[in-house]
Amino acid sequence: MNIILTINVIVAVVFACCYAYQLFFLAVPFTRKQEAHKPEVLHRFAILICARNESAVIADLLQSIQHQSYDQRLITTFVMADNCTDNTAEIARQNGAVVYTRFNKEKVGKGYALEQLLKNIEEDYPQTFDGFFVFDADNVLDCHFVEAMNRTFTDGYEVVTSYRNSKNYGENWISAGYALWFIRESRYLNNSRMLMGTSCAISGTGFLFSRKVIESTNGWVFHLLTEDIEFSVYHILQGRTIGFCADAVLYDEQPATFRQSWRQRLRWARGFLQVFRKYGFGLVKGMGKGSFSCYDMSMTVMPAFLLTVALIVSYLVVGLSALGGGVGSEITFFQGLYYILQMLAGLYGVLFVVGLFTTITEWENIHTTPAKKVLYTITFPIFMLTYIPISLVALFSRKVQWKPIQHHRADRRVLEAAAAGTKRIQNQ
Repeated sequence: MNIILTINVIVAVVFACCYAYQLFFLAVPFTRKQEAHKPEVLHRFAILICARNESAVIADLLQSIQHQSYDQRLITTFVMADNCTDNTAEIARQNGAVVYTRFNKEKVGKGYALEQLLKNIEEDYPQTFDGFFVFDADNVLDCHFVEAMNRTFTDGYEVVTSYRNSKNYGENWISAGYALWFIRESRYLNNSRMLMGTSCAISGTGFLFSRKVIESTNGWVFHLLTEDIEFSVYHILQGRTIGFCADAVLYDEQPATFRQSWRQRLRWARGFLQVFRKYGFGLVKGMGKGSFSCYDMSMTVMPAFLLTVALIVSYLVVGLSALGGGVGSEITFFQGLYYILQMLAGLYGVLFVVGLFTTITEWENIHTTPAKKVLYTITFPIFMLTYIPISLVALFSRKVQWKPIQHHRADRRVLEAAAAGTKRIQNQ
């Protein structure tokens, strides 16, 4: 029993030391104000979309780009139809995009498609664009998205990320679990980082980088399973501060089946480990020099669920050892199981509070019925706890690869919200 209590204390202290700052971040948007923007300068932008068999959704994205309040003469949209077997390329051309095609069964994934797309643009449009947006084909943009991002870009941020909302929040508990986490990440991680003057992190899609950034790496060179986190960590280690634009809202589609979700999050978990293996020494070195951003990114790529996995394994080892230790030792084994359940209940409580706080404060930005908002706040911790077995499998799996996820058209309410323009997110 003393061993179990010792494990509890050690893990509790480690959790508190590692992640207490994220609780502090919850208060930052209510105590700090965003600094005024510099006088706006209009920039010429290229929009990059890598699409694989996305004929069902790409028109919605392209139309939302055409409806941007930003000067359309300063926007050029490029689509890389990547290993497509449908009419994605044709639909993209019909909706005003410059389309390239790519067929490569060995170098599979968004990173390789982006690399080729940027090469093609540089060959055909040399030195034309000041910045490059990256979107996924299933995205839909608020009509003021580019305008808002340009203001933050003008402020001097060479990399800028956006507020990631969801276009299928109300589909089921899985899609809502993703969506609530990304909304929380936007509002209470990246937004707080921005207000505190530390670096934000790219999250999958809806980000912007300057020509100088891509020239510094001589093209897109990020090909780990989580190329967005790799991109973020690399540039933070180069001394760049990634900005966040709270007013630029993007609607992203989330997986709605557990099989797809497991496969995607397994790739993410494995990708986090790849990033830490490649950049871990640099992050530790940066922490030694006093870089909070390096510490923050270390906590991002080594998520808390790995500590949870270690704790569960410790309980089981202690319990099984006691089980073979003589008469009456079965009690210790069952006590170990009890502590596992107790730990999971505690995690559920913490995650529920985080989800509830996010749901209440971002209520108007969540596009589903009030009943589903409440229901999926309750199921949010369950979704997050499924990361525990995923993290465990990721530790030992060696055959994790990128695989496409089927997407669907956005809910009508989301399309209407994007076209109308969302209300500005106020930092009190």
